Amino acid sequence: MAAAGAPDGMEEPGMDTEAETAAGEAPARPLNCVEAKSAAGAAAAAEDSCAARSSLQPAPAQPPGDPGAQASVSNGEDAGGGAGRELVDLKIIWNKTKHDVKFPLDSTGSELKQKIHSITGLPPAMQKVMYKGLVPEDKTLREIKVTSGAKIMVVGSTINDVLAVNTPKDAAQQDSKAEENKKEPLCRQKQHRKVLDKGKPEDVMPSVKGAQERLPTVPLSGMYNKSGGKVRLTFKLEQDQLWIGTKERTEKLPMGSIKNVVSEPIEGHEDYHMMAFQLGPTEASYYWVYWVPTQYVDAIKDTVLGKWQYF
Repeated sequence: MAAAGAPDGMEEPGMDTEAETAAGEAPARPLNCVEAKSAAGAAAAAEDSCAARSSLQPAPAQPPGDPGAQASVSNGEDAGGGAGRELVDLKIIWNKTKHDVKFPLDSTGSELKQKIHSITGLPPAMQKVMYKGLVPEDKTLREIKVTSGAKIMVVGSTINDVLAVNTPKDAAQQDSKAEENKKEPLCRQKQHRKVLDKGKPEDVMPSVKGAQERLPTVPLSGMYNKSGGKVRLTFKLEQDQLWIGTKERTEKLPMGSIKNVVSEPIEGHEDYHMMAFQLGPTEASYYWVYWVPTQYVDAIKDTVLGKWQYF
């Protein structure tokens, strides 16, 4: 006869507890090689997943006073270059073209030539930069009193322009010098004596013997022409013209039309010269000017003939 107990399909109370206790007390079975590898792979995958989630977390915001943030702002300001330097507005005029630029007032004439080179392609060695006369390379724009809106005149030719041009002026100058060597001094020739014998004009500009100066900002006046009348020379650098003025009229000559300039000291007054501008192919076209102060002679020749263009 069967023992009395729980109905079929029903477990007696306490059976599950006993089973769990038995399972907990049972010693763990060692894993074989396949099972061990599988468990290690699962653990590694779990670690990679955690690392990936960590990398997606946003980095903590940098505090306002952090030195790194301040350094990045400072570097951005420094990149401007020349910040804080006083700039001046200039109108650079070359070859009838105007260029509006801003340029540091404390930069030198040499640095200005480099800037002009970058704008026009005209090499600094072939530039003649003028602002109330030639701009010195070793002085700043502030030192020569350049003001905002100033016009800077540039005269010069590119290397290609120079090489493409024949040099009849050079040949004319050489022929003229050869002729001068053969002749007696100009001041002794009869055609000049009648003017020189009048003596030095009372209102002629003062001379400085042995000196070389830039062209003055005012016209050269108080001189005589071949007929003995008063004459003044005005150098209009903006128009690249020489104005020869008398009481009767003013001749406006393009400097490029003047073939040559000759001069000679006046005997007994070597601090003054007699000077001629050759306006045509022969000496008959010379326009004579007497009592030119010696300190301006070289500046006049350089301005009119443009010797600086040929290195």
